[in-house]
Amino acid sequence: MSRYRGPRLKIVRRLDTPLPGLTSKVPDSKSRASVSQSSRKDKSEYRIRLEEKQKLRFHYGITERQLLRYVRIARRAKGSTGQVLLQLLEMRLDNTVFRLGMAPTIPAARQLVNHGHVIVNERVVDIPSYRCKPQDIISIRDRVRSRELIDKNLTTFQQSKLPSHLTFNQKNYRAAVNQLVNRKSIGIKVNELLVVEYYSRQV
Repeated sequence: MSRYRGPRLKIVRRLDTPLPGLTSKVPDSKSRASVSQSSRKDKSEYRIRLEEKQKLRFHYGITERQLLRYVRIARRAKGSTGQVLLQLLEMRLDNTVFRLGMAPTIPAARQLVNHGHVIVNERVVDIPSYRCKPQDIISIRDRVRSRELIDKNLTTFQQSKLPSHLTFNQKNYRAAVNQLVNRKSIGIKVNELLVVEYYSRQV
């Protein structure tokens, strides 16, 4: 299944939760009221798990196959499978660029990475799924076009939104990954245990 390219606000309404990685837009109050009424209806356990899984898929902008692969990696790792899964997704380069405020959404951050605007440890990295590690240094290529794209987004970004595992010097466009992301700094409200349960028969 490919990445979703349809109306983004429609997904936010359907899942009845903010998905900042997908879009910064939020439904109007009338739409939220109608969704809330429908959400009161009894949902099957399968549907509840499915919706939690969909939150991750649409927020991080990954395919079904990619998400299943991350779940399998998380199950083989030490620690809580759900928390490891969130760490794997949150430490992707495209998400890290988004969390630094360099792009308004994760798809926009992915485009920055794909087009070679992002440098990791002094080397251009154009793979959005690159897994950032503690002590990684992320910067922007010293090109006018690259800086213009980033500046446009940084003007509206609030430094207070920066998660605790990252530091960023906007003057020289250099950021550092200080540690693995902790559960409190995850950029989306989701029950990761339900996601693991959804995939329990496939891993």
